[in-house]
Amino acid sequence: MPAQHATALLPDVHGPIDDAGDTSVVLRFSPPPGFSRRPVPEQSFEDYLRKLPLKPHGSPVLLYDGKPKSRQDVHAAVIDMSVGNKDLQQCADAVMRLRSEFLFAGGRQDEIAFHFTSGFKSEWARWRKGERITVRGNTCAWSSGAGPDASHAQFMRYMEMVFTYAGTRSLQRELDPVAKDLNTTEPHIGDVYIQGGSPGHAVMVVDVAHDKDGRIAFLIAQSYMPAQEIHVLKNLRHPELGAWFLFEHDAALYTPEWTFEWSDRRCWPQ
Repeated sequence: MPAQHATALLPDVHGPIDDAGDTSVVLRFSPPPGFSRRPVPEQSFEDYLRKLPLKPHGSPVLLYDGKPKSRQDVHAAVIDMSVGNKDLQQCADAVMRLRSEFLFAGGRQDEIAFHFTSGFKSEWARWRKGERITVRGNTCAWSSGAGPDASHAQFMRYMEMVFTYAGTRSLQRELDPVAKDLNTTEPHIGDVYIQGGSPGHAVMVVDVAHDKDGRIAFLIAQSYMPAQEIHVLKNLRHPELGAWFLFEHDAALYTPEWTFEWSDRRCWPQ
């Protein structure tokens, strides 16, 4: 549900944000005092998200039409990734975009596939071979009619189809629930907080840090409605933490524009 507590404009972040020239998540954001990052495997999804490129410090979040988002108080940084020129890449779409861009860049393109809300499975492997998806009402089907094309431009045409017919409901079904076990429920980079609905919302954990007492802090990225650039969120409830959120077992997650329950966290199937 939309957050009720974050309607007033707040001053710029006073927490741990580093030199404005740092152009990736891991370089821009230092963990809170007493926290540190743990190593992650190179070329993993965790490594990809930590190294997401950022636009210069102070950049506004822009909508798909080039206009600034009405609320410029909720973001700590803007991820340097296109939003397109259509009102498509909203919340769940941004989550799917980040995951699929990682798979595309990492030579794992056969793993790029998402179910539409109708249940139809859209696979990039079929699309890049020249097949296309025909939609008539609630019925979807593959058809031939195009030549093979594995370019990134064609990949984005495929993703636009996914953005059009998939959403929070379908993505929530794609992801695995996190077990309610204190030994396994700590957030990991790449986890998704998601509520399926019309509207629903989804955000992604893009970095995690730990302290010696076992506390966990994490960074969150989102897009929103209408379609807009993906951005790292501020912690408006605790501005002293900057962009970092502290994880609490069984507690709600209050983001600037949405409130999630602990049970809304999902992870990608292994």
